[in-house]
Order: sequence, then C-alpha cells, then structure tokens
Amino acid sequence: MKALDAVRRRWRLYHLADPDFAFLYDPPPAGEWVTLDCETTGLDIRRDQIVSVAAVRIAGQRLLTSERLELLVRPERRPKAEAVRVHWLREQDVAQGIDPAKAMRRLLEFIGARPLVGYYLEFDVAMLNREIWPLLGVRLPQPTIEVSSMYYDWKNRQLPPHERGGRIDLRFATMMKELDLPTREAHDALNDAVMAGLAFVKLRLLGVSH
Repeated sequence: MKALDAVRRRWRLYHLADPDFAFLYDPPPAGEWVTLDCETTGLDIRRDQIVSVAAVRIAGQRLLTSERLELLVRPERRPKAEAVRVHWLREQDVAQGIDPAKAMRRLLEFIGARPLVGYYLEFDVAMLNREIWPLLGVRLPQPTIEVSSMYYDWKNRQLPPHERGGRIDLRFATMMKELDLPTREAHDALNDAVMAGLAFVKLRLLGVSH
C-alpha cells in the first residue's frame, strides 16, 4: 500500500505546476481539519467568482478561532444584486480585495494537507477549484467532509427503524438549533466557517463518523 501511495504522490506532483505547493500531497497532521466557506458574486459555478473566503483550523475537539484566515477577494465581475442582498459585499467593498491568485495561494498555505470541512461544501470547492486550476494545474486534493451529511446521519439514527431514510430538515439554522450550538449572522464567510466547524466538532463528540 505504501508503494502504491508513493506512486500516486509522484504522479500528482508531476502534474503540479508549482512545486512550492508539493506540501498539499503530504500526509495531513493527525486530528486536524480546516473548516471553510466562500461568498461569491452569484451561484453560477461556471461564471461567478469568489468575493470572500474564510478558513479556521480544527484540532481534536477544539475550533481554533485564533488560527483563522479571512480574505476579501477582488473579482473581475461585479457582484449580482441578489448576491449583495445575501452577503452585503458591494462592488465598492470587493474593489478593496486582493487579487484572486494571491488569495488562493494564501488559502492553500493555510490549509496545507488538512481535510476540508464545510456546510454544502461542494459549491465552495467547485468555486475554489476554478481559481486554483489555472495556478497549479490540479484541483484541491484534500478530502472533504460535509457537515450536513454528518447531521443527517445523526438525526436519522434517532428515528424508529421504519422511519429512517426519510426527509430531514438540513437548513443551517435548524442544524445549529438541534445541536444546541450558538449561531452567528449567516452569509458571512468567517461566521459560516465557524458555525460549520462547531457543528463538526459537536457531531464528532456525539459519535458521528465522517
């Protein structure tokens, strides 16, 4: 198995455009994760862009809010009106952000090889990969952990056997309330990353695997 892993790593490094980021394929630190969230100009993965991204490290049963990254990103397109109404980042706000390529490099350095945690993380990862692919020629290689799936498993196993597998309310606010966790104002990248991280830690304490 170790020999196979070594072959896979060499193959991945071969396709990596910048060798400075070889650390992405290192073994992750034991018992560590990164929770992250993005805000965007809209919901079109093919055309919209990131306007802010935040990430917080998790170690064991602790969310390390002192070890966080929060970046305002300058997109090429102006945020759509409906997106501004959600995250309140206007064109003049994001104009003060940093270049997307620089933001992605800082984010990758912060994440390292740690697995990624988030709420409906698939969208965030897709948006990040659009920016990372031109820089590195690869997509995010880290494993991803979907908090809403963990929550579903936890709620589902509390039901009688004949009711399991049905529909469960997976809204963020519902999840935080059911887990008896404090909430922050939603649709802020840092707040959403912190809340997803708190949910992840709590669900692990409740015995939910990922």
